[in-house]
Amino acid sequence: MPTAVDDPLWVGVDVGTQSLRVAVVDTSGRLLGHGSRPLTSRRGRAHPGGRTHEQDPAAWWRAFGEAAHAALDAAGGTRTVGAVALCSTSGTVLLADRAGAARGPALMYDDARAAGEERRAAEAGGDLWAALGYPMQRSWALPKALWLLATADAATRRAAARGDLRLAHSADYLAGRLVGGPVNTDFSHALKTGYDVETHRWPTEVLDRLGMPLAMLPDVVRPGTRLGEVCAEAAAHTGLGQGTPVVAGMTDGCAAQIAAGALEAGRWNSVLGTTLVLKGVTSTRLSGGAVYSHRHPDGAWLPGGASNVGAGSIPSRYLRGDLARHDAAAAAYEPSSAVSYPLASRGERFPFVRPDAEGFLLGTPRDDADGYAAVLQGVAFVERLSYEYLAQLGARVDGPVTVTGGGSNSRYWTQLRADILGRPLHRPAHPEPAFGMAVLAAAGTGSLTITARRMVRRAETVEPRAAVTARFAAPYGRFVEELVRRGYVDATATRAAA
Repeated sequence: MPTAVDDPLWVGVDVGTQSLRVAVVDTSGRLLGHGSRPLTSRRGRAHPGGRTHEQDPAAWWRAFGEAAHAALDAAGGTRTVGAVALCSTSGTVLLADRAGAARGPALMYDDARAAGEERRAAEAGGDLWAALGYPMQRSWALPKALWLLATADAATRRAAARGDLRLAHSADYLAGRLVGGPVNTDFSHALKTGYDVETHRWPTEVLDRLGMPLAMLPDVVRPGTRLGEVCAEAAAHTGLGQGTPVVAGMTDGCAAQIAAGALEAGRWNSVLGTTLVLKGVTSTRLSGGAVYSHRHPDGAWLPGGASNVGAGSIPSRYLRGDLARHDAAAAAYEPSSAVSYPLASRGERFPFVRPDAEGFLLGTPRDDADGYAAVLQGVAFVERLSYEYLAQLGARVDGPVTVTGGGSNSRYWTQLRADILGRPLHRPAHPEPAFGMAVLAAAGTGSLTITARRMVRRAETVEPRAAVTARFAAPYGRFVEELVRRGYVDATATRAAA
């Protein structure tokens, strides 16, 4: 349906790892403009805790200005922007002063230097983290914030205690640059900083034990809450009109879930990238070691889990060739002669937590195409087991399933996943997190679910082939039985697979 020329536009921003992306969307969900600029990182092993990963926040701001101008120019016209919202990688943090300027590099979402601080945080808040269902990890924001304090000089620590220096997530930093000063954060970005999403408060008793001054932490608001307006300097830098509302965003994973339209109980989004990530909606918070939950802006919960299998499980020899040709050859092996659990490296996070888990191959593929087919099918087996695990936890999994991520660009693999799951899979028209933030910007503090119904469009539905689904019953049973035999899952999974 065409949009009236006086209807506002909505801008979403995604601060990724390799690029910053801006989307301009109209009220009906049409993508009118898109801009992107690359980002670079500094990686190393400078600290005994683990690998380091940093980015320069000033580079985000430069990229934002260029990408925003490109997106707004592509959208054309002079229509007003109703609001802008930003998402960023979960767990990326930096220190910023009262003017909003960065005081050092950002420690990225996968920076693993804070090993000692992880242990301290785990000990100080173990009961709380267990109750909330998210065990502390060194790459999370709280251990990194503790590391920043522990390695700072005395003057910096005093400034943090006074609140003259504040912890900022990536999206907070850029929102602050937009409005001309520090802003509140949202409860999605705050989760990995230790925020209690159950009671909506910073756990002061845990933070006191850790020596973390509450004054350095931002206030926390619901996503969609107005943070301020675009200031004159930011308007000139980005092309956004001065006075444009800036609203609180969410993490990039939640933003992708919004873009997929998976915002009602029973709906799920499977993101098949390097790893396989499932995100959905439940009316109550799930309790399970392999799942942790964000809060839904509309009041429910957004549980999710990330497996270590995915497109990264495909051996490099196939990636150097023509994947479409490999897909066509794999279609001759449904099912494969072998049953694969294609872990790319040791350890699994979902649908079970086993740091010692190892991949396996039952049987011998007849040729290279058969081996490739076993990998694709193995990833789909993990996806099926994941939905069964979620159902065991009490989640509804009977709603529509959307598929996003680079692996979902393979038409054959998507068909295979639909067959093994035995259910239709839907592709959203614009699965990018920046689009999801434009939807959130349009919703503001109103219903995100209702807004997404209007703006999120479906591009394609892939139906399962019943005859093929039946063929995979036996190999899937062997897959689950082997997981049980190795002690990775219990016998209830075998009964679910029967």
